[in-house]
Amino acid sequence: QVQLVESGGGLVQPGGSLRLSCVASGTVYSIKTMGWYRQAPGMQRELVARIVDNGEINYADSVKDRFTISRDNAKNTAYLQMDSLRPEDTAVYYCNSLLLSRTHLAFSEFWGQGTQVTVSS
Repeated sequence: QVQLVESGGGLVQPGGSLRLSCVASGTVYSIKTMGWYRQAPGMQRELVARIVDNGEINYADSVKDRFTISRDNAKNTAYLQMDSLRPEDTAVYYCNSLLLSRTHLAFSEFWGQGTQVTVSS
């Protein structure tokens, strides 16, 4: 089985920073993409940032120049550094990965359980 486990969420004041981590564990063989989505109450889940194994990175327009995604391939871990946080960044943040496990013959999509990020004074 594959698991994605997030950590690093919490409460922060506007203008502050948080760093999220996501570790892919279990029967992971090869990771194609790792990324972060978020969902605020009453809103659809949206892509925040994604990093591909070829180095390509995508950001939502709303977080460009404030958030930075990175990846440690040796640790099967992705990070999301969030700076200059705003109240509108408040949401549950979900880790997402497209990967090949040792028990399947095709790439599959996996999700973490989510971590709450609250930006408030």
